[in-house]
Amino acid sequence: MLQRRKMTQRVYLIILFLCLGLMNPFATGIFMDKLASKKLCADDDCVYTISLVRAEEDYNAPDCRFINIKKGQLIYVYSKLVKEKESGEFWAGSVYGEEYEDHMGTVGYFPRSLVSEQHVYQEANKTVPTTDIDFFCE
Repeated sequence: MLQRRKMTQRVYLIILFLCLGLMNPFATGIFMDKLASKKLCADDDCVYTISLVRAEEDYNAPDCRFINIKKGQLIYVYSKLVKEKESGEFWAGSVYGEEYEDHMGTVGYFPRSLVSEQHVYQEANKTVPTTDIDFFCE
């Protein structure tokens, strides 16, 4: 009887851990192909804002690594991917929309060619390797 109760408790624990794992965002996300192997940042953790840019054109994100931008929107840039071979030049940033003026918006990549730099806060002089989590989509 005691052995059976312990086995039942183990089964419940396993089910609980599986359920908790399914609620974890990493359990429901997907790792996408890397866009680059290195990025330029203002700090080692790429958390400080490099610059403020303004979108010169609309851009519809092709997948979850990217962000949609509308002409005229402001974007805070946190890192700049180092261009490789035939790849495009992409920067990572956060869009602030009209209804979210005071709140952090969506973070993702966008083509550098579609924006103009409005203000440089600090130089992006730290080369940091990208990781799989840089291209993770929920």
